[in-house]
Order: sequence, then C-alpha cells, then structure tokens
Amino acid sequence: MARRPRGLRPEEEDLWHRVARSATPLHPARPKPEHPLTPPAPKPGQPPKPDPAPLPVFRIGQSASPTPGGAAPSRAEGLAAAPVRMDRKAFVRLSRGKLAPEARIDLHGMTLAEAHPELIRFILGSHGAGRRLVLVITGKGRDGDGEGPLFPQRRGILRRQVPQWLNTPPLGGIVMQVAQAHRRHGGEGAFYVYLRRV
Repeated sequence: MARRPRGLRPEEEDLWHRVARSATPLHPARPKPEHPLTPPAPKPGQPPKPDPAPLPVFRIGQSASPTPGGAAPSRAEGLAAAPVRMDRKAFVRLSRGKLAPEARIDLHGMTLAEAHPELIRFILGSHGAGRRLVLVITGKGRDGDGEGPLFPQRRGILRRQVPQWLNTPPLGGIVMQVAQAHRRHGGEGAFYVYLRRV
C-alpha cells in the first residue's frame, strides 16, 4: 500500500524556494516546472477552460430531488410496455391465459449458472420441435432469511434475468414475444415465450 505524500511544512517550502532561486538551470530553453498546486497554464491558441458549474448545496437529512421519470419500471411494466410483435388477437388471448403452453420448464431453485444453459437448451429444442408457445417458470424469488439487519433486498434474480436472456443471442432471433404469464399459469413467477415459426 503506497503512502500518500505528506506535503511540505512551511519551513521546508521556504527552504525549497531559496534553493530554487539560487540554482542555475541546466537547460534554460525548457519551460520552468510549475508549482504542483497551481493549475497548468492554457497552451497558446487554446481558449481557457471554463470553471465547472458549482454543485448545489446538500445538507444531511435533506431529501434528494427525484430522478426524472420516477423509479425504474418493474419487470411486468417493462414487458407490458414492449411492442407487440405477434398477432394482436393471439396476444390478447395469451395475456388472458386462454392459450395453453405446449411445453414448460421450471427454473426456480436453480442458480444463474444452472438456469441459463437449461433455458437455452429448452427454447432451442422447443423451436426445433415446432412449438410456438412455451412457459418458463422462474418463481417470484424468496424473501431474505431474516437474519441480520433489515436491508432492502432485490428478490427474484431469475425473474429479472430470464427476459434479458430471451432477448439476446442465441435466443433473441427465435423469440418473438415475451409476456408475463396469467395467474392460472404462474402469474408473476412465470413468462409466456412465443417463438417464431421454424
């Protein structure tokens, strides 16, 4: 671990200036080094940099200003706001739970490292078999174990990650639509995945 330089005491700085004034430069054509605490002078032909805008005053206990647009949308809101790329009538039936999935995979209880290859295998296999609608069950995520202080925890890592996996290679090219499942098929803990035709 490197030590931070402590800086010069006033008597050391005074001694340094006396020695520097009495020294003769070896290369008088070179520019003189500036004091380390003074800002560098602008190069000729360059406009000087404007001073940065001052930061607003913030006091402890003061609430921060809200971010534009409010909080980040939930996964369900994000999926609901996604454009519909499949047949609209079929999508309405799908969102009402009136279309039955042709196959399902249950990922809950798996780690990310276990779930990702299983999801890829399942989706590619379903697409190869000519299936159009499959159900991916992620679970809602579990609460913390109750030990230790109460810190806010994000639940459902699979529930957040699976839609991203479905929209990126190698699955993004064959997945047409991802939607949150109806209550009868798992609700918030599952996703409908509508696949493109083979």
